[in-house]
Amino acid sequence: MKPNITIAFFVLLAFFINPLNAQDLNATVGGGEYTFNESKTPCLTEAQRAEVKDEIRQGIQQLKSQNKLAFSDVNRGGHPLFIWPVKKAPGVNYNDVWGISNYVDQNASYPNQLLDYNCGSRTYDTSGGYNHAGIDIFTWPFGWKMMDFDEVEIIAGAPGQILAKASTNPDRSCSLNGGNWNAVYVQHADGSVALYGHMKQNSPTTKNVGDMVAQGEYLGIVGSSGNSTGPHLHFEVYSEIEWNGVGQDVLVDPYAGTCNSMNVDTWWQAQKPYNNPNINAALTHYAPPVFPACPTQEITNISNDFDTANTIYFAAYLRDQAAGTILNLKIIRPDNTILNNWNHNLTTYYGASYWYWSYSGVFNMNGQWKWEVTYQGQTVTHIFNITGALGIEDEAFNAISVYPNPFNDVVTISSTTLVKKATVVDILGKTIKTIESSSENIKDINLQSLSNGMYFLTIEGDSGQKKTIKIIKE
Repeated sequence: MKPNITIAFFVLLAFFINPLNAQDLNATVGGGEYTFNESKTPCLTEAQRAEVKDEIRQGIQQLKSQNKLAFSDVNRGGHPLFIWPVKKAPGVNYNDVWGISNYVDQNASYPNQLLDYNCGSRTYDTSGGYNHAGIDIFTWPFGWKMMDFDEVEIIAGAPGQILAKASTNPDRSCSLNGGNWNAVYVQHADGSVALYGHMKQNSPTTKNVGDMVAQGEYLGIVGSSGNSTGPHLHFEVYSEIEWNGVGQDVLVDPYAGTCNSMNVDTWWQAQKPYNNPNINAALTHYAPPVFPACPTQEITNISNDFDTANTIYFAAYLRDQAAGTILNLKIIRPDNTILNNWNHNLTTYYGASYWYWSYSGVFNMNGQWKWEVTYQGQTVTHIFNITGALGIEDEAFNAISVYPNPFNDVVTISSTTLVKKATVVDILGKTIKTIESSSENIKDINLQSLSNGMYFLTIEGDSGQKKTIKIIKE
């Protein structure tokens, strides 16, 4: 089951502040937590899980009757060691594309009695007695877009033989109504079986029941079929599946940990950390990204090409944001000088988060610029292009300043170019005063009647240039 999505936006006053002022260059514009709130509905209902196991048993029976079952009781060895079962498709340039919303629930009691392998509660159960039986790996950022464009692949964690699969079920219902998923089920040399579920419709491998798959081989695309409200892989592993009255169904948790009572050792080649902070992407946008309700594809507003007149939104997309850590952020000119270098404090754990800042009027050099995000020892650099460097008149307008600031009664505009309009607004966006002149340069603005506090002064030139400056009355 993929979580419902809640977006927390924190739009700050800095949206109105001109980034030419040094104290304003590092002001956060927006973003926050991207919360995966699990609806307490099983990825597979008990009836569906029974159907899946019946399909697996039928596959074993069919292959055994045809003398094609690759792994008999006599040649079984130790359990497999999985590689990570998702990867970026060729050509996808995000730094990473996944996060984890749920681990296996080790506590058989219910409801709301949760225990993952690391003694935490990153899992779920239901009032009906279901304990989450697999690992949910969601795609981030822009999971619907990545599903629609086949950008995140599901691969075989270990070599094995296909016992059963489903390909044609719909993948955008968003209703958690008990629909069947698309999936591939693979048996390994020791007899264990891995379930790869919620695949995109018609994306599973064209290989058939009985065919062998190599470790790392394509199995499908991360999708949202079955009981799911968003794209993710449900990865569920059994050390044994009862067949023909022999043995029993034995669920395992691939992770080794203090609170794993199912198995003592890891089933991963290289077990990933429980919390795994990471920069999934550093991107530039022409407007903030939009995350509509399921199942609508996200409006990413991504661009790598801008004119000097554009406002650019610089965004960082994180996985497992850790409390008490720091993002270091840089905007670097084509000549490798730094436009801005600042830190953003992260005070809370988020399974996924994104943060963005906007700038305009400061991109006065043509060429390839760099947006650089550093987090927990990792640096991701994103390249974007600027064309149309500012002319002499625009440079002069951007050099406008005001004094004194803070002020008492009158604020003076210092300018070598014509200022035709000046507007003062308060912190709520209400216009307090507007001055216009068709011929004379606006210079002194009397604001004696204003109460003490913060305001924003927007200055306009005769060629349509605009600049907003924060002013403070004392």
